[in-house]
Amino acid sequence: MKRIMKSSMILLLVLLSLVWVAGCTEKPTSTTSNNTQSQVSQDSSNKIEKIELTVSAAASLTDALTEIQKSYESAHSNIKLNFNFGASGALQQQIEQGAPVDVFLSAAPKNMNALVDKELIATNQQRTLLSNELVVIVPSSASTTLEKLHDLTQEKIKKVAIGIPESVPAGNYAKEALTHAQLWETLQAKTVQAKDVRQVLQYVETENVEAGFVYKTDALTSSKVKIAFPVDPNSYSPVQYPVGIVKSSKHSKEAEAFYTYLQSKDALDVFVKYGFSIPK
Repeated sequence: MKRIMKSSMILLLVLLSLVWVAGCTEKPTSTTSNNTQSQVSQDSSNKIEKIELTVSAAASLTDALTEIQKSYESAHSNIKLNFNFGASGALQQQIEQGAPVDVFLSAAPKNMNALVDKELIATNQQRTLLSNELVVIVPSSASTTLEKLHDLTQEKIKKVAIGIPESVPAGNYAKEALTHAQLWETLQAKTVQAKDVRQVLQYVETENVEAGFVYKTDALTSSKVKIAFPVDPNSYSPVQYPVGIVKSSKHSKEAEAFYTYLQSKDALDVFVKYGFSIPK
């Protein structure tokens, strides 16, 4: 009987020891879990919140701004640039209709001036950034020789692409030049209108037209076209690119920083690389 009681006592002590060991083992696990949760919470709080800036810009600025985007985002890890490229007139209308835009780059002063007049962009938060020139291009494989605007009336020139003058600055400059040369009405039957200057470039690249009016910078981006001749700069208004901060921007501080950066030597060097000129 004494042996049975002694065995029972030993068994009870063993069980109590196991319970105690298990309890001691759980405590560090709980502490480790709490530390891990605390570390995750701390890491989350340390993450930088991305601020997205919407930049509406003339289609002719696509290549230069795409390169600038990489360097700017690399130097500003909290900024994400979202570009909306298109015809300056269309972009102007979008801003007038309340589109959420932070910075606007136009290919013509009139579009910027219209937004300033409507007090959507402040006079002291916009300025002329770049200049460009108008050229006539043909497919790189073309054997046709064009040297002046009057050559577009040749019978072998069936179609001439031009941006819609009402909304595409390059198209308006082309209309001014053709009107100056008294050829606007004469070439109406040959004219193929495009939504922006990049579509004009595409029409010539694919040889859907024999010639087109684009900026010099657009012509330099494609190996599928060649410049036939530069359009006389005295026959159309100066091609100027103003940049401005939209008043309704929800990130005015960040928008102003990017606006300032676009005027820096680093950014201007990129624009020059793509064929733009810097106004004196």
